[in-house]
Amino acid sequence: MSLTATEIPSTMKAVVINELGGPECLKLINNHPTPQLKPGHAIIQNQYAGLNFIDTYFRKGLYKAALPFVPGQEGGGTILAISSDDTNNDSTFQVGDVVVYGTLGAYAQYTLVPITQLVKVPPNVSLDIAVSCYTQGLTAHYLTTSVHCGMLQTNDWCLIYSVGSGTCQWAAQMAKIQGYKVIGTCSQSKAAAVKEVGACDELIVLKEVEGGGMSYSDYSSVDIVGKVMDITNQKGVKCILDGVGKSTVDISLGCLAQRGLYVSFGNASGAVPAFPVLRLNAKSAFVTRPKLKDYVRDEEELMGRWGDIMEWISGGMLKVSVDCVFDLEDVKEGHVYLESGKSKGKILYKI
Repeated sequence: MSLTATEIPSTMKAVVINELGGPECLKLINNHPTPQLKPGHAIIQNQYAGLNFIDTYFRKGLYKAALPFVPGQEGGGTILAISSDDTNNDSTFQVGDVVVYGTLGAYAQYTLVPITQLVKVPPNVSLDIAVSCYTQGLTAHYLTTSVHCGMLQTNDWCLIYSVGSGTCQWAAQMAKIQGYKVIGTCSQSKAAAVKEVGACDELIVLKEVEGGGMSYSDYSSVDIVGKVMDITNQKGVKCILDGVGKSTVDISLGCLAQRGLYVSFGNASGAVPAFPVLRLNAKSAFVTRPKLKDYVRDEEELMGRWGDIMEWISGGMLKVSVDCVFDLEDVKEGHVYLESGKSKGKILYKI
């Protein structure tokens, strides 16, 4: 039976960051204050929290949050309590609904979530899959349907790095749904998984660098610009989705077609260094640095994107891979695994 707001425990198990740094800064405590219900919000009892690179950016201080804070940008579970202003007959959500959300504080038993950031999980989609869809799925959706502002046409070439896992594996599939041709890159160990998904028209396989417990693509091991130009008859690609960052910015600018769009949305290899805007002149290129929040500005936009994703999954058009599920007690190991570059799908925490 669902708990009421007054029955929810006053303390909970949660991961807390008191200082910035490496995975050792993630501290699991058993008596963290449970969030209190307030207007326009619901309290969710989490079953899963998703692990994304943005969590590491907050942990390191690249993205800012006031210390101390509970990390985690996405989670899913059951609504235990909802503000009385939002329980009328017209409300979309009720106590007991199974939902997924995206807001800070997911590495915990309970999370206070704005109702406008909740989405329901369809009965034919399991909760672990639904949680896997939220941040990465919604990001891939806006990257392939909206961020180009109508600049792309059917059969235009796109270059998407790191299609072996994460957001870019989603984006490659969604780009194909939109009718674009996709050149993907991945490391040797992930090539078979990428081919099984079947989202790339052309795949550039990179050597891997091992060291310090990490495995990552060596973007200098292959002449990516040369291969892209060969594939596109020396024209280049109309759009690049780059979640890698520092290691690929020069490659990206070299691969663009005239009036092409460079979309920089991640920092997996480090933050993109500043470069003079005059570099764009050679190809009359466009550059954008988008974030998910600006592409789910209201409930209608969020629900529209979520509806597409659920429909594509239900129809077999999207393949979702959960690579690894860690217990919350192993929160540090989850971050180490993500940053090792070895994952081939979504990483989750079981709460």
